[in-house]
Amino acid sequence: MRRADRLFQIIQVLRRSSKPVTADAIAAELETSKRSIYRDIATLMGQRVPIRGEAGIGYVLDGGFDMPPLMLTSDEVEAAVLGAQWVAGRGDPALARAARDLIAKIAATVPEKLRPVLLEPAVASAPTWKREIETLDMARVRAWIHAGRKLRLHYADEQGRETLRVIWPCLVGYRETTRLLVGWCETRDDFRTFRTDRVVEADFLDDRYPGRPAVLRARWYAKMEAERAAWEAKGSPSPHKADGPPQ
Repeated sequence: MRRADRLFQIIQVLRRSSKPVTADAIAAELETSKRSIYRDIATLMGQRVPIRGEAGIGYVLDGGFDMPPLMLTSDEVEAAVLGAQWVAGRGDPALARAARDLIAKIAATVPEKLRPVLLEPAVASAPTWKREIETLDMARVRAWIHAGRKLRLHYADEQGRETLRVIWPCLVGYRETTRLLVGWCETRDDFRTFRTDRVVEADFLDDRYPGRPAVLRARWYAKMEAERAAWEAKGSPSPHKADGPPQ
C-alpha cells in the first residue's frame, strides 16, 4: 500500500470508530508495522488533521473533519451495491426507492475506472421472498421511531386473535421473509416484537415516550445479549418464536 493511501485509510479507521483505536489495531488492519503507524499519525497531526491521543492509549478523530465523501475503493463500491440491492429488495417502498437512488448517485459520481464495479458487480443479494401484504405505513413508522412517539397497534397473533397494544417503537428488524417491529409494550411492561404483516391497524399517537429511542434500543440489545448468553450457557440455541426477536 502506498503511504498516501495508508494515510487516508488511517483516517477512515479513526472516522468509523467511536472509541480510541490503538496503533496495534490500526497496524493489524492495514498490514503494516506499529512504528509506521506512529510515523503516519505524526504526519497527519503535522498536516493539522484533528487527531487526539498518544501511544499506548489510542487515537480518536475529532468531529468536524471533512473529507471528500466519495473517495471510494472498489471494495467500498461493491459493499454499497450489495447493501443497496438488499434494501431495494426487502425494504419498505420508500427505503427501496432510496436504495435505487443511492446506486444511481454513486454511479454518477465515482471515477470512470470504478464504474464497472458498480454497474457489473461481482456480488449480489439473494432473491427476495414473497411477503404477506402489509397495511402498515413503514415510512411513517420509521418517522415515529426517530421522533420517539408511541404507536397503538391492533395486532393479530398466528391464530388470528387480536389484541390492542400501545408500544414505544425503537427498531425495525428484518428476517428473510418477515419484517419486525421492536418496541416496549405498555401492556406487557416489557420488550415485544411484532410481525408487521400481522398489524391489522395502527394509530400514530402524538405522545412521546420517556427517554431517547437510542437508549431504548440499547436496552433491547442488552436484553437480547443477556438472553442469548443464558441459552448458550445451557448449551441450547436461542428459542425461535414466530413473534420473537430477530436472532
